[in-house]
Amino acid sequence: MRWFIHTNLAVLFTFAAMWVFSSAWAASTFVVTSTAYTSSVRETDSTPFITATGARTRFGIVAVSRDLLPTLPYGSQVRLEDLGTPSGRGRGQFNYLFRNTIFVVEDTMNRRFRWRMDIWMPNRTTAISFGVRKLRVTVVRLGRG
Repeated sequence: MRWFIHTNLAVLFTFAAMWVFSSAWAASTFVVTSTAYTSSVRETDSTPFITATGARTRFGIVAVSRDLLPTLPYGSQVRLEDLGTPSGRGRGQFNYLFRNTIFVVEDTMNRRFRWRMDIWMPNRTTAISFGVRKLRVTVVRLGRG
């Protein structure tokens, strides 16, 4: 009888571990529409260098639309891959910016946007040339939600 209990406990712990690790550690990947922004009052609110979490803007900061906050809470770390414009042109053109960077969700976008991500850029020229693009987002680590 004792072997039966130990066997069942081992099976139970195995399934519990599989469930915990698959939900907590599996990389989630999805595609979003993305734009870029700079620390300019005309593109942000009256505090252009401060994010929604109180962090200072820098390269590696992203803002997400409010509908994505449950999926990507503040502090989430993500990797990005450029899939090009919505029509499919320019695929990979901005991957040189993304290759060695883990981006952190520290800001939110205007309420009117849905399923979008905004990447902070150091200058307006780069932000304008980025335009509207599709990005593959891979979650490295979920934030503090």
